[in-house]
Amino acid sequence: MGNLLPLIIQLVSGAVGGNLAGGLMKNLSMGTLWNSVLGIIGGGLGGQVLGMLGMATGDGGMDVASILGSIASGGVGGGVFLAIAGVIKGAMGKS
Repeated sequence: MGNLLPLIIQLVSGAVGGNLAGGLMKNLSMGTLWNSVLGIIGGGLGGQVLGMLGMATGDGGMDVASILGSIASGGVGGGVFLAIAGVIKGAMGKS
């Protein structure tokens, strides 16, 4: 369960980040369900990428720095992934 908790935190914060990004960038929003799904995917990917780059804080434990690092990486990853998907969707709609 030690390495599973940061992933769960990243996925949940990714869903929040995806919906927050969709709310802030209405032109890229895909609705609550898809914002959440894309945010979850982006949150998981963002956390893993930052971990591989050595930018994630802590060792996946239960300390405050690790939890905040998981929340930040998941939220940002979710928002970025939603924005990328929204831009791609917009570009495909124009063709």
